[in-house]
Amino acid sequence: MKITVAHLYPDLLNLYGDTGNITALVYRMQKRGIEANVVNYGINDEVDFDNTDILFLGGGSDKEMRIVCSRMREYRDKLKAYVEDDGCVLAVCGGYQLLGTSYMIGDETVNALEVLSISSAYSPDRLIGDIILQSDLLGTKIVGFENHNGLMDIGDYAPLGKVICGHGNNGKSGYEGVIYKNTIGSYLHGPLLPKNPVLTDYIITKSIEKRYGLQTLTELDDNFENLAHDYIVNKYTGD
Repeated sequence: MKITVAHLYPDLLNLYGDTGNITALVYRMQKRGIEANVVNYGINDEVDFDNTDILFLGGGSDKEMRIVCSRMREYRDKLKAYVEDDGCVLAVCGGYQLLGTSYMIGDETVNALEVLSISSAYSPDRLIGDIILQSDLLGTKIVGFENHNGLMDIGDYAPLGKVICGHGNNGKSGYEGVIYKNTIGSYLHGPLLPKNPVLTDYIITKSIEKRYGLQTLTELDDNFENLAHDYIVNKYTGD
């Protein structure tokens, strides 16, 4: 069994160490005997959606985001079709904003990819710090670190989780992230997946289901990962 992870533009979207999300996916697949094939796409490469099982899109500075957004508009319809066909996507921070209709750089509105009907306004004050969510999707808490000026409005979509501690999408709604089919968008860094093995396994499970049909993952020893996860939960909630 082989699962291919498409890492879009790691040379440009690389602000917060989110290549750790790729490392977590690969590690947890390999521990189960699943062949993990990672394809790092450069800005001029053609993305092979037919052979992509998990697509990861990280965040970058304003300049890099403009470059990536311009390039991705060229194949926006293929990305949209991939999402609608239950392809797995994890988009973090700037990548999360790119999926929407628009995002803002200061007072300027930038047209995004319109894959999802979400949009991001701008706050002069950064929303920054550790964050904890309660996720109905996973039935557990999700932890991470947020650092963003974006104020995300997800409309009628389901959120990734309810904010227990932190700011979330916009500091007011009480929710963080978005879920649509097998696409997850989030402002959470940390990176996100190493501290949340349940979420990592959810993405792996969905990618396998899409490619090979429904299967059950073998359990792994998550004591080390759970120490990192539980430390944040205990620090802010005492649980």
